[in-house]
Amino acid sequence: MSTRGLVVAAPRSGAGKTVITLALLSALKRRRLDVRAAKAGPDYIDPGFHAAATGQPACNLDSWAMPPALLDALVTQASAEVLVIEGVMGLFDGVAGPAGRRGATADLAARFHLPVVLVLDVGGQSQSAAAVLRGFATHDPAIRIAGVVLNRVGSERHRALVAEAIASLPTPIPVVGAVPRDALLTLPERHLGLVQAQEHRDLNGWLARLGELAEQHLDVEATLACARPLTAAASAAASLAPPGQRIALAADRAFTFVYPHVLDGWRRAGADIFRFSPLADEPPPEHCDSCWLPGGYPEFFAGALAAATRFRAGLARFAQSRPVHGECGGYMVLGQGLVDADGTRHAMAGLLGHATSFAQRQLQLGYREARLIADSPIGRSGSLVRGHEFHYATLAVPGDDAPLAELTDGQGQRLGAAGGARGRVTGSFFHAIAAA
Repeated sequence: MSTRGLVVAAPRSGAGKTVITLALLSALKRRRLDVRAAKAGPDYIDPGFHAAATGQPACNLDSWAMPPALLDALVTQASAEVLVIEGVMGLFDGVAGPAGRRGATADLAARFHLPVVLVLDVGGQSQSAAAVLRGFATHDPAIRIAGVVLNRVGSERHRALVAEAIASLPTPIPVVGAVPRDALLTLPERHLGLVQAQEHRDLNGWLARLGELAEQHLDVEATLACARPLTAAASAAASLAPPGQRIALAADRAFTFVYPHVLDGWRRAGADIFRFSPLADEPPPEHCDSCWLPGGYPEFFAGALAAATRFRAGLARFAQSRPVHGECGGYMVLGQGLVDADGTRHAMAGLLGHATSFAQRQLQLGYREARLIADSPIGRSGSLVRGHEFHYATLAVPGDDAPLAELTDGQGQRLGAAGGARGRVTGSFFHAIAAA
Protein backbone atom coordinates (compact mmCIF):
# COMPACT_ATOMS: atom_id res chain seq x y z
CA MET A 1 0.00 0.00 0.00
CA SER A 2 1.29 3.45 -0.91
CA THR A 3 0.94 5.79 2.05
CA ARG A 4 0.34 9.51 1.69
CA GLY A 5 1.23 11.68 4.63
CA LEU A 6 1.13 15.19 6.04
CA VAL A 7 2.15 16.99 9.22
CA VAL A 8 -0.21 19.19 11.26
CA ALA A 9 1.92 21.78 13.06
CA ALA A 10 1.68 25.26 14.55
CA PRO A 11 3.94 28.19 15.45
CA ARG A 12 3.56 27.43 19.17
CA SER A 13 1.87 25.27 21.76
CA GLY A 14 -1.75 26.10 22.50
CA ALA A 15 -2.65 27.07 18.92
CA GLY A 16 -5.24 24.29 18.67
CA LYS A 17 -3.38 21.68 16.63
CA THR A 18 -4.49 18.69 18.74
CA VAL A 19 -8.20 19.40 18.33
CA ILE A 20 -7.76 20.34 14.65
CA THR A 21 -5.84 17.09 14.12
CA LEU A 22 -8.57 15.05 15.80
CA ALA A 23 -11.26 16.84 13.78
CA LEU A 24 -9.39 16.04 10.56
CA LEU A 25 -8.85 12.41 11.56
CA SER A 26 -12.54 12.03 12.41
CA ALA A 27 -13.55 13.51 9.05
CA LEU A 28 -11.17 11.23 7.14
CA LYS A 29 -12.48 8.23 9.05
CA ARG A 30 -16.03 9.25 8.03
CA ARG A 31 -14.89 8.94 4.42
CA ARG A 32 -13.93 5.32 5.16
CA LEU A 33 -10.29 6.03 4.48
CA ASP A 34 -7.64 3.83 6.05
CA VAL A 35 -6.06 6.54 8.19
CA ARG A 36 -3.45 6.37 10.96
CA ALA A 37 -1.83 8.99 13.14
CA ALA A 38 1.41 9.62 14.98
CA LYS A 39 2.51 12.18 17.54
CA ALA A 40 5.81 14.03 17.35
CA GLY A 41 7.79 14.02 20.57
CA PRO A 42 7.39 12.32 23.95
CA ASP A 43 3.65 12.30 24.67
CA TYR A 44 1.64 9.49 26.23
CA ILE A 45 -1.79 11.09 25.98
CA ASP A 46 -2.38 12.40 22.44
CA PRO A 47 -1.77 8.99 20.78
CA GLY A 48 -4.67 7.59 22.80
CA PHE A 49 -6.99 10.16 21.21
CA HIS A 50 -5.47 9.48 17.79
CA ALA A 51 -6.16 5.77 18.16
CA ALA A 52 -9.74 6.43 19.21
CA ALA A 53 -10.33 8.76 16.25
CA THR A 54 -8.87 6.41 13.64
CA GLY A 55 -9.63 2.99 15.09
CA GLN A 56 -5.95 2.17 14.45
CA PRO A 57 -2.89 1.98 16.72
CA ALA A 58 -0.98 5.25 17.02
CA CYS A 59 2.69 5.81 17.81
CA ASN A 60 5.23 8.45 18.78
CA LEU A 61 8.00 9.73 16.53
CA ASP A 62 10.85 11.54 18.28
CA SER A 63 13.90 12.62 16.30
CA TRP A 64 16.02 13.28 19.40
CA ALA A 65 15.28 10.15 21.40
CA MET A 66 14.91 7.71 18.50
CA PRO A 67 17.74 6.79 16.12
CA PRO A 68 16.90 7.38 12.45
CA ALA A 69 16.53 3.67 11.71
CA LEU A 70 13.84 3.36 14.40
CA LEU A 71 11.95 6.36 12.99
CA ASP A 72 12.01 4.69 9.58
CA ALA A 73 10.80 1.40 11.05
CA LEU A 74 7.89 3.01 12.90
CA VAL A 75 6.75 4.99 9.87
CA THR A 76 6.99 1.88 7.68
CA GLN A 77 4.92 -0.09 10.19
CA ALA A 78 2.27 2.66 10.20
CA SER A 79 1.31 1.93 6.59
CA ALA A 80 -2.17 3.13 5.64
CA GLU A 81 -3.83 5.19 2.92
CA VAL A 82 -3.12 8.34 4.93
CA LEU A 83 -0.73 9.04 7.82
CA VAL A 84 -1.25 12.27 9.78
CA ILE A 85 1.56 13.33 12.12
CA GLU A 86 0.61 15.82 14.82
CA GLY A 87 3.49 18.12 15.73
CA VAL A 88 4.78 19.12 19.15
CA MET A 89 5.18 22.72 20.41
CA GLY A 90 6.11 25.02 17.51
CA LEU A 91 7.12 23.59 14.14
CA PHE A 92 10.83 24.35 14.57
CA ASP A 93 11.06 24.01 18.36
CA GLY A 94 13.55 21.47 19.69
CA VAL A 95 16.86 21.21 21.48
CA ALA A 96 20.23 22.35 20.22
CA GLY A 97 21.86 19.60 18.23
CA PRO A 98 22.68 18.25 14.79
CA ALA A 99 20.19 18.72 12.00
CA GLY A 100 17.55 16.03 12.03
CA ARG A 101 18.15 15.07 15.70
CA ARG A 102 16.66 18.06 17.53
CA GLY A 103 13.32 16.60 18.52
CA ALA A 104 11.57 19.19 16.34
CA THR A 105 8.48 18.51 14.26
CA ALA A 106 10.37 19.98 11.30
CA ASP A 107 12.90 17.13 11.57
CA LEU A 108 10.15 14.62 10.76
CA ALA A 109 8.72 16.69 7.91
CA ALA A 110 12.18 16.96 6.35
CA ARG A 111 13.17 13.31 6.88
CA PHE A 112 10.01 11.90 5.33
CA HIS A 113 9.51 14.70 2.76
CA LEU A 114 6.07 15.48 4.15
CA PRO A 115 4.17 18.74 3.61
CA VAL A 116 2.99 20.75 6.60
CA VAL A 117 -0.50 22.09 7.26
CA LEU A 118 0.08 24.97 9.67
CA VAL A 119 -2.53 25.85 12.30
CA LEU A 120 -2.42 29.61 12.87
CA ASP A 121 -4.13 31.09 15.92
CA VAL A 122 -5.25 34.41 14.43
CA GLY A 123 -6.96 35.67 17.57
CA GLY A 124 -5.93 39.27 18.21
CA GLN A 125 -4.46 39.87 14.73
CA SER A 126 -5.48 40.01 11.09
CA GLN A 127 -3.06 40.85 8.24
CA SER A 128 -0.10 40.23 10.55
CA ALA A 129 -0.94 36.52 10.37
CA ALA A 130 0.30 36.57 6.77
CA ALA A 131 3.70 37.80 7.95
CA VAL A 132 3.89 34.96 10.47
CA LEU A 133 2.98 32.46 7.77
CA ARG A 134 5.54 33.92 5.35
CA GLY A 135 8.26 33.57 7.98
CA PHE A 136 7.43 29.93 8.62
CA ALA A 137 7.18 29.18 4.91
CA THR A 138 10.64 30.59 4.13
CA HIS A 139 12.52 29.72 7.33
CA ASP A 140 13.83 26.33 6.14
CA PRO A 141 13.93 25.37 2.46
CA ALA A 142 13.55 21.69 3.44
CA ILE A 143 10.07 22.40 4.86
CA ARG A 144 7.07 23.02 2.64
CA ILE A 145 3.97 24.66 4.09
CA ALA A 146 1.22 23.23 1.87
CA GLY A 147 -1.82 24.71 3.58
CA VAL A 148 -2.95 26.78 6.53
CA VAL A 149 -5.87 26.49 8.95
CA LEU A 150 -6.96 29.75 10.55
CA ASN A 151 -8.02 29.09 14.13
CA ARG A 152 -10.02 31.29 16.53
CA VAL A 153 -11.45 33.47 13.76
CA GLY A 154 -13.60 36.28 15.19
CA SER A 155 -15.95 36.96 12.26
CA GLU A 156 -16.37 36.61 8.51
CA ARG A 157 -14.72 40.00 8.06
CA HIS A 158 -11.81 38.87 10.21
CA ARG A 159 -11.43 35.72 8.11
CA ALA A 160 -11.52 37.70 4.88
CA LEU A 161 -8.84 40.16 6.05
CA VAL A 162 -6.46 37.32 6.97
CA ALA A 163 -7.19 35.29 3.83
CA GLU A 164 -6.70 38.30 1.53
CA ALA A 165 -3.33 39.07 3.15
CA ILE A 166 -2.23 35.45 2.71
CA ALA A 167 -3.38 35.47 -0.93
CA SER A 168 -1.13 38.49 -1.57
CA LEU A 169 2.04 36.70 -0.43
CA PRO A 170 4.73 36.22 -3.12
CA THR A 171 3.96 32.49 -2.94
CA PRO A 172 0.35 32.17 -1.83
CA ILE A 173 -0.49 29.26 0.49
CA PRO A 174 -3.99 27.76 0.35
CA VAL A 175 -6.26 28.45 3.32
CA VAL A 176 -7.80 25.02 3.93
CA GLY A 177 -9.86 25.92 6.98
CA ALA A 178 -11.15 28.75 9.15
CA VAL A 179 -12.42 27.77 12.59
CA PRO A 180 -14.44 30.28 14.65
CA ARG A 181 -13.02 31.05 18.06
CA ASP A 182 -16.03 29.59 19.87
CA ALA A 183 -16.29 26.43 17.76
CA LEU A 184 -13.47 24.29 19.13
CA LEU A 185 -14.45 21.63 21.64
CA THR A 186 -11.96 21.85 24.49
CA LEU A 187 -10.55 18.92 26.41
CA PRO A 188 -10.21 18.79 30.21
CA GLU A 189 -6.66 18.89 31.54
CA ARG A 190 -4.72 17.87 34.64
CA HIS A 191 -1.17 18.47 35.83
CA LEU A 192 0.52 16.17 33.27
CA GLY A 193 -1.57 17.31 30.32
CA LEU A 194 -4.93 16.29 28.91
CA VAL A 195 -7.18 13.86 30.71
CA GLN A 196 -6.59 10.53 28.99
CA ALA A 197 -8.81 9.23 26.21
CA GLN A 198 -10.01 6.17 28.14
CA GLU A 199 -11.29 8.38 30.96
CA HIS A 200 -13.87 10.20 28.81
CA ARG A 201 -17.40 8.93 29.22
CA ASP A 202 -18.55 10.09 25.78
CA LEU A 203 -15.36 10.02 23.74
CA ASN A 204 -17.04 8.66 20.59
CA GLY A 205 -19.70 11.36 20.75
CA TRP A 206 -17.07 14.05 21.26
CA LEU A 207 -15.07 12.77 18.27
CA ALA A 208 -18.25 12.70 16.17
CA ARG A 209 -18.84 16.36 17.01
CA LEU A 210 -15.26 17.12 15.99
CA GLY A 211 -15.93 15.39 12.68
CA GLU A 212 -18.93 17.68 12.19
CA LEU A 213 -16.74 20.67 13.03
CA ALA A 214 -14.28 19.59 10.33
CA GLU A 215 -17.08 19.28 7.75
CA GLN A 216 -18.29 22.81 8.59
CA HIS A 217 -15.03 24.69 8.95
CA LEU A 218 -12.27 22.73 7.17
CA ASP A 219 -11.95 21.98 3.48
CA VAL A 220 -11.26 18.33 4.15
CA GLU A 221 -10.67 17.44 0.50
CA ALA A 222 -8.22 20.31 0.03
CA THR A 223 -6.40 19.32 3.21
CA LEU A 224 -6.18 15.73 2.04
CA ALA A 225 -4.86 16.95 -1.31
CA CYS A 226 -1.89 18.46 0.55
CA ALA A 227 -0.67 14.96 1.47
CA ARG A 228 2.23 13.50 -0.47
CA PRO A 229 3.65 9.96 -0.86
CA LEU A 230 5.62 8.94 2.21
CA THR A 231 9.28 8.05 1.73
CA ALA A 232 10.94 5.98 4.44
CA ALA A 233 13.76 3.47 4.24
CA ALA A 234 12.73 -0.08 5.13
CA SER A 235 14.02 -0.93 8.60
CA ALA A 236 13.39 -3.45 11.35
CA ALA A 237 15.05 -1.49 14.15
CA ALA A 238 13.73 -1.97 17.68
CA SER A 239 13.56 0.53 20.54
CA LEU A 240 14.35 -1.50 23.67
CA ALA A 241 15.16 -5.17 24.04
CA PRO A 242 12.39 -7.02 25.90
CA PRO A 243 13.21 -7.48 29.59
CA GLY A 244 12.05 -11.09 29.45
CA GLN A 245 10.17 -13.67 27.45
CA ARG A 246 6.99 -13.25 29.52
CA ILE A 247 6.57 -9.70 30.82
CA ALA A 248 4.15 -8.81 33.61
CA LEU A 249 2.87 -5.29 32.85
CA ALA A 250 0.96 -3.26 35.45
CA ALA A 251 -1.98 -1.77 33.55
CA ASP A 252 -4.88 0.12 35.09
CA ARG A 253 -5.87 3.72 35.87
CA ALA A 254 -2.78 4.17 38.07
CA PHE A 255 -0.35 2.73 35.48
CA THR A 256 -1.04 4.04 31.98
CA PHE A 257 2.12 5.66 30.63
CA VAL A 258 3.81 3.14 28.40
CA TYR A 259 4.82 3.92 24.82
CA PRO A 260 3.09 1.80 22.17
CA HIS A 261 6.31 1.40 20.19
CA VAL A 262 8.04 -0.15 23.22
CA LEU A 263 5.34 -2.79 23.70
CA ASP A 264 5.15 -3.44 19.96
CA GLY A 265 8.93 -3.83 19.82
CA TRP A 266 8.84 -6.39 22.62
CA ARG A 267 6.16 -8.37 20.81
CA ARG A 268 8.05 -8.23 17.51
CA ALA A 269 11.08 -9.59 19.35
CA GLY A 270 8.99 -12.59 20.45
CA ALA A 271 8.02 -11.58 24.00
CA ASP A 272 4.56 -12.06 25.48
CA ILE A 273 2.96 -9.36 27.64
CA PHE A 274 0.60 -10.21 30.50
CA ARG A 275 -1.32 -7.31 32.04
CA PHE A 276 -2.33 -7.18 35.67
CA SER A 277 -4.04 -4.55 37.83
CA PRO A 278 -2.48 -3.41 41.12
CA LEU A 279 -5.64 -1.37 41.79
CA ALA A 280 -7.63 -4.62 41.65
CA ASP A 281 -5.09 -6.05 44.15
CA GLU A 282 -3.63 -8.41 41.55
CA PRO A 283 -0.01 -9.56 41.94
CA PRO A 284 2.23 -9.96 38.90
CA PRO A 285 1.51 -13.34 37.25
CA GLU A 286 3.81 -16.03 38.63
CA HIS A 287 4.59 -17.54 35.22
CA CYS A 288 6.24 -14.27 34.07
CA ASP A 289 9.99 -13.73 34.20
CA SER A 290 10.07 -9.92 34.53
CA CYS A 291 7.78 -7.18 35.81
CA TRP A 292 7.35 -3.64 34.48
CA LEU A 293 5.56 -0.90 36.43
CA PRO A 294 5.01 2.01 34.01
CA GLY A 295 4.26 5.61 34.86
CA GLY A 296 0.82 7.03 35.42
CA TYR A 297 -1.05 8.64 38.28
CA PRO A 298 -0.30 6.66 41.46
CA GLU A 299 -0.69 9.88 43.47
CA PHE A 300 -4.44 9.79 42.73
CA PHE A 301 -4.74 6.19 43.96
CA ALA A 302 -2.16 6.08 46.74
CA GLY A 303 -4.66 4.92 49.34
CA ALA A 304 -5.92 2.07 47.17
CA LEU A 305 -2.37 0.99 46.32
CA ALA A 306 -1.39 1.05 49.99
CA ALA A 307 -4.37 -1.19 50.77
CA ALA A 308 -3.57 -3.64 47.93
CA THR A 309 -1.85 -6.19 50.16
CA ARG A 310 -1.99 -9.08 47.66
CA PHE A 311 -0.32 -6.90 45.03
CA ARG A 312 2.41 -5.71 47.37
CA ALA A 313 3.14 -9.17 48.79
CA GLY A 314 3.12 -10.72 45.33
CA LEU A 315 5.43 -8.05 43.96
CA ALA A 316 7.89 -8.61 46.83
CA ARG A 317 7.80 -12.36 46.24
CA PHE A 318 8.31 -11.84 42.49
CA ALA A 319 11.32 -9.56 43.09
CA GLN A 320 13.15 -12.23 45.09
CA SER A 321 13.90 -14.18 41.92
CA ARG A 322 13.05 -11.98 38.89
CA PRO A 323 13.71 -8.39 37.77
CA VAL A 324 11.22 -5.64 38.57
CA HIS A 325 11.49 -2.16 37.06
CA GLY A 326 9.47 1.00 37.70
CA GLU A 327 9.30 4.12 35.55
CA CYS A 328 8.25 7.42 37.15
CA GLY A 329 4.90 6.50 38.76
CA GLY A 330 6.07 2.90 38.96
CA TYR A 331 9.25 4.10 40.66
CA MET A 332 7.14 5.99 43.19
CA VAL A 333 5.22 2.80 44.00
CA LEU A 334 8.45 0.80 44.47
CA GLY A 335 9.57 3.18 47.26
CA GLN A 336 8.86 3.21 50.98
CA GLY A 337 6.01 5.71 50.86
CA LEU A 338 4.13 8.28 48.80
CA VAL A 339 2.81 11.56 50.24
CA ASP A 340 -0.30 12.64 48.34
CA ALA A 341 -1.42 16.20 47.54
CA ASP A 342 -3.21 16.46 50.90
CA GLY A 343 -0.02 15.62 52.80
CA THR A 344 -1.10 12.10 53.77
CA ARG A 345 1.64 9.48 53.65
CA HIS A 346 0.77 6.07 52.20
CA ALA A 347 2.99 3.01 52.49
CA MET A 348 4.18 1.68 49.14
CA ALA A 349 5.93 -1.55 48.10
CA GLY A 350 9.13 -0.82 50.06
CA LEU A 351 11.40 -2.56 47.53
CA LEU A 352 13.59 0.53 47.14
CA GLY A 353 14.68 2.91 49.88
CA HIS A 354 13.33 6.25 48.66
CA ALA A 355 10.02 7.98 49.39
CA THR A 356 8.24 10.48 47.17
CA SER A 357 5.95 13.45 47.71
CA PHE A 358 3.24 14.99 45.61
CA ALA A 359 2.57 17.56 48.33
CA GLN A 360 6.01 19.10 47.72
CA ARG A 361 5.74 19.61 43.98
CA GLN A 362 8.42 20.66 41.53
CA LEU A 363 8.18 20.28 37.77
CA GLN A 364 10.92 18.20 36.15
CA LEU A 365 10.57 18.23 32.37
CA GLY A 366 12.95 17.50 29.53
CA TYR A 367 14.92 15.05 27.47
CA ARG A 368 17.33 12.75 29.26
CA GLU A 369 20.13 10.44 28.17
CA ALA A 370 20.85 7.74 30.73
CA ARG A 371 24.17 5.93 31.01
CA LEU A 372 23.20 2.87 33.00
CA ILE A 373 25.47 2.00 35.92
CA ALA A 374 23.46 -1.07 36.95
CA ASP A 375 21.93 -3.89 34.96
CA SER A 376 18.17 -3.41 34.62
CA PRO A 377 15.25 -4.31 32.36
CA ILE A 378 15.99 -1.22 30.23
CA GLY A 379 19.56 -2.31 29.45
CA ARG A 380 22.90 -3.58 30.65
CA SER A 381 25.29 -1.53 32.73
CA GLY A 382 27.29 0.83 30.50
CA SER A 383 24.64 1.15 27.80
CA LEU A 384 23.00 4.43 26.75
CA VAL A 385 19.25 4.92 26.66
CA ARG A 386 17.41 8.07 25.58
CA GLY A 387 14.10 9.23 27.00
CA HIS A 388 12.64 12.00 29.13
CA GLU A 389 11.33 13.10 32.51
CA PHE A 390 7.94 14.71 33.13
CA HIS A 391 6.74 14.77 36.71
CA TYR A 392 5.85 17.04 39.62
CA ALA A 393 6.65 14.59 42.41
CA THR A 394 9.81 15.08 44.46
CA LEU A 395 12.05 12.79 46.47
CA ALA A 396 11.05 13.33 50.08
CA VAL A 397 13.59 10.70 51.18
CA PRO A 398 16.44 9.95 48.74
CA GLY A 399 17.15 6.50 50.15
CA ASP A 400 20.53 4.79 50.11
CA ASP A 401 20.19 2.41 47.15
CA ALA A 402 22.86 2.23 44.49
CA PRO A 403 21.96 4.59 41.63
CA LEU A 404 20.56 3.23 38.38
CA ALA A 405 22.03 5.72 35.91
CA GLU A 406 23.98 8.88 35.29
CA LEU A 407 21.76 11.40 33.48
CA THR A 408 22.44 14.22 31.06
CA ASP A 409 19.82 16.56 29.60
CA GLY A 410 19.06 17.24 25.96
CA GLN A 411 21.92 19.75 25.72
CA GLY A 412 24.41 17.27 27.20
CA GLN A 413 24.57 18.93 30.62
CA ARG A 414 25.28 16.47 33.42
CA LEU A 415 22.47 16.03 35.92
CA GLY A 416 24.13 13.45 38.14
CA ALA A 417 23.12 10.03 39.41
CA ALA A 418 19.44 9.10 39.47
CA GLY A 419 17.13 6.27 40.33
CA GLY A 420 17.81 3.26 42.46
CA ALA A 421 18.94 -0.37 42.20
CA ARG A 422 18.57 -2.93 44.94
CA GLY A 423 18.93 -6.60 44.16
CA ARG A 424 16.70 -7.34 41.18
CA VAL A 425 14.64 -4.16 41.66
CA THR A 426 15.38 -0.97 39.70
CA GLY A 427 13.56 2.25 38.98
CA SER A 428 13.79 5.97 38.30
CA PHE A 429 11.71 8.96 37.19
CA PHE A 430 13.28 8.47 33.73
CA HIS A 431 10.97 7.22 30.94
CA ALA A 432 12.92 5.14 28.41
CA ILE A 433 12.13 5.68 24.72
CA ALA A 434 14.95 3.96 22.83
CA ALA A 435 18.49 2.69 23.06
CA ALA A 436 20.89 5.39 21.89
